[in-house]
Order: sequence, then structure tokens, then C-alpha cells
Amino acid sequence: MTTGQRLPARARLLKAADQVLFDQGIRATPVDALLHQAEVSASTLYTHFGSKDALVAEALRVRLADWQAAWDQHIVAASDDMGRLVAVFDALSSYRRDQNHPSRWCAFLAAATELPAAADEISAVLATDTELLATRLLHFSRPLAGARAQDLADEVLLAYSGTLTAFLRGYPHSPIDVGRRLARSAAQAHSRN
Repeated sequence: MTTGQRLPARARLLKAADQVLFDQGIRATPVDALLHQAEVSASTLYTHFGSKDALVAEALRVRLADWQAAWDQHIVAASDDMGRLVAVFDALSSYRRDQNHPSRWCAFLAAATELPAAADEISAVLATDTELLATRLLHFSRPLAGARAQDLADEVLLAYSGTLTAFLRGYPHSPIDVGRRLARSAAQAHSRN
């Protein structure tokens, strides 16, 4: 890549964070490794973000926007209530395939696991991701489960979270298919009650 085609330093830092932190570990990755990957100096990192935690928070915000856009597309494409509920799994499939996010599982779960007492800016992004999932799944559960919508939303969220962690284990072979099947089964069980 020639200098004229090179991404700006801020974009290189975000790309390096996305490529390294959520796969190799946020705390396990020294700042020097990020600087090397992004080909920037420490002063550039601190000028653009102020701290490693602020870089993590911004990388998570970018991922959240990408994820929400992918999910939005699948919600719009769904033809019925069940399709809108399980669109979270369709979005996960296309997000992992098309968005070029190489982490082994979920950046948000990785950050929450690794940083239980995260800085406010990281905690805020994690809370926003959780709120997005909880609110949308509840909304899409209502037409299918009525008064038991919260139970259905909780079950689908648990199936979704299990799907994400299955990528770490490497089993089952197609965790997204299994998660989608569990969500459909839960919705069918609640619609009969």
C-alpha cells in the first residue's frame, strides 16, 4: 500500500484494535503491539483517543454500529413475526461472513468477561449493546408470545449468547443454525401457551 492510499492514523488504530484486542485479549495485548500494528506512535494514540480504554470503547462503538446495521437489514428483509425474531441469527451469520470482524467470538462478551470493572466509557457501550438486544428481542417476541413475551425474549437472548460462546468451543459445528432452531422452538412453545 502506498502512502497515498494509507488510512489515516485514527482509522489504522481502530482497525488494529479490532484485529487484535478482541481476539488476543484486551489486557493481554500491550499498547506497543497496537502501535506496531497500526504503524503509529504512542503520542498518536493518546492524541486521538487519550487512553487504551478509550480506544477499546471506540472500537466497540464502531462494531456496535456495524452490527446494528446488519441486524436492521435482516429485520427489514423478514417476512413475518418469526422471521423478525430470528433475524438476530441471520444477522450474526452475515455479520461474521461479510463485515470482516476476525475475533473468535463476540467483542462485547469478550470485553465484559475480561473487564468486569471496565471504565465508564467501555461499560456504557456494553450496556448499549445489551439494551439493544434486550429491547429488540422483547419487541419481536410480543406478537408471538403475548403476555409471555419477556420469557421468550430471555430464552432467545440466552440462545444467542450460547451461540456466540459456541464459537470458542468449536462445537457444535453450526452454532448459528442451532441457536436459530432453539429460538424457533421457544417461540413455538410460547405461542401454544
